[in-house]
Amino acid sequence: MSEHAIEFLRGWIGEKVHCQSQARIDKQAETLARECAAKAAEVGIPLEDIQEEVGDIQELIASRLEEAAEADEHQQASSKAVE
Repeated sequence: MSEHAIEFLRGWIGEKVHCQSQARIDKQAETLARECAAKAAEVGIPLEDIQEEVGDIQELIASRLEEAAEADEHQQASSKAVE
């Protein structure tokens, strides 16, 4: 995958992927994957270039959403422990 495509995907995920409840992750990942594919096409990056490097972008985004949710839960638990 081109460096341009990698930079695009990293930036886009960083901008769009935020902590969600576990119940909403699959739906949010599906929506964000469609948005990502559309935006990539707008800037001239074929979805195939991204998928060649990372596989299914919906799965990647779901994974990042889960990580964000877990980090948020951990942070909340740490904050409660300090109180």
